[in-house]
Amino acid sequence: MTTPPSRRRSIAARLSWMNALVSGIALLLAYVSFLAYNLLGYRQAAVNTLTAEAQIIGANSVSALQFNDPYQAETTLSALGNSPDVVAGAIYTQSGQLFAQFPANSAPIQPQAFSQSALLSSWLNGTDILVGSRVVFQGTRVGTVYIQAHLTGLREQAIRYGSIAAAILFICLAVALLLGAVFRKLLSQPIVALAHTARLVTRYRDYSLRFEPGQSYDELTSLTEAFNEMLAEIQQRDAALEQARGELEQRVEQRTAELRDANRELEAFSYTVAHDLRGPLETISNICYLMQQGDATHKNAADPMLDRLSISVAEMSSLIDDLLNLSRATSAGLHRKHLDISAMASTILEGLAAAHPDRDVDRVVQRGCYADADPGLMQIVLQNLLRNAWKFTGNRDSARIEFGCIQNGPQSTFYVRDNGAGFDPRLADRLFKPFQRLHTENEFAGTGIGLATVQRIVARHGGTIRAEGEVGNGATFYFTLNSSSG
Repeated sequence: MTTPPSRRRSIAARLSWMNALVSGIALLLAYVSFLAYNLLGYRQAAVNTLTAEAQIIGANSVSALQFNDPYQAETTLSALGNSPDVVAGAIYTQSGQLFAQFPANSAPIQPQAFSQSALLSSWLNGTDILVGSRVVFQGTRVGTVYIQAHLTGLREQAIRYGSIAAAILFICLAVALLLGAVFRKLLSQPIVALAHTARLVTRYRDYSLRFEPGQSYDELTSLTEAFNEMLAEIQQRDAALEQARGELEQRVEQRTAELRDANRELEAFSYTVAHDLRGPLETISNICYLMQQGDATHKNAADPMLDRLSISVAEMSSLIDDLLNLSRATSAGLHRKHLDISAMASTILEGLAAAHPDRDVDRVVQRGCYADADPGLMQIVLQNLLRNAWKFTGNRDSARIEFGCIQNGPQSTFYVRDNGAGFDPRLADRLFKPFQRLHTENEFAGTGIGLATVQRIVARHGGTIRAEGEVGNGATFYFTLNSSSG
């Protein structure tokens, strides 16, 4: 799968982004840590300052609490106005009653619960701080001072620290990118050169190329050595494969030539044998004819022998024709044409009906069955299948032979169906083997070569053939022809 251009990034670019990302994250974490530390320190310092002020006010308010002088206590609290973060202050008696507050007209600070032993306490809520200090005189608690503050300077300090940190972050990132570009150039150039060498090897199939890095790094050296070793091994295998391919092509050419010569010799032998056998057969047939037309004195006595001799001659001639068809099915050239298979089947069935006028056979031929096939070889296929159907329906009073085709997408399946003697489906694998007969000679005459010839012709057309049938219920032969084969 090809990577989209938007997702393609060089190693150098990835290293730069990685360096910037790592540097940015490190600086950001440092900034957050530094800011948190400073803000916490600032708030703790504010707590300490407010606690000290509460203790001072408490010490200065002892006499006011002893002599019940709220005015003096408020005067003491008014000193809190000099602190910019203080919002309010209050003094409560030991009984929990408000004694004095600052500012005078503000809402009073609500007293908080102290532990029994604590003299100081603080309560934090974001930037709001409340501190409390017990007022003690001669070991006796006489009241409590509360001071409430809002740390406005905390936000200002955070903004100030953020601006400084952002500037430092930007400067550090710029320096990191600059240094990253330098290191990237040093580290990525050898890898880019290695990738370029790999592309050249892939494009030109030149495994003699080798990669030589300009710099020496342990990892890069190991990668270079492994890459060069891989190229050397591929080069050796490619050379061995090329040599083996050359030897194999030479052997194939040699075997093909030998097979071609053998087929040519076999074809010549088949025609020679057929020609040599036909000569004596014609002589014997002519002698039988003359003897049958000869002296009437010996004619009646010789008729049975002459009839048997004529039948044997006809069977021998049929066997020779079948052998020639079998040889032609294997060795003849394949010349495809667009054929009307339905018309060819009709012609063959009409010829069979004319040759056997004593038989009444219901012949059904589906129209519109076409195929791209060799005309001569297709004629042999249909003759064998239809003659077999005609032969094996010979004992039927109402014989029926049917030819048709079934369209399966772009491919057609042709069939020849009859209601004749049929066959045992367990022996169907023997149908297409030469000289294999499922019926005896006394039942149906034949040579046992026709279906073997049909199977070879169909196979040469790139198709298949199969048979279905039952004993006494007829048979159906299905075959296909692949138009692109041959």
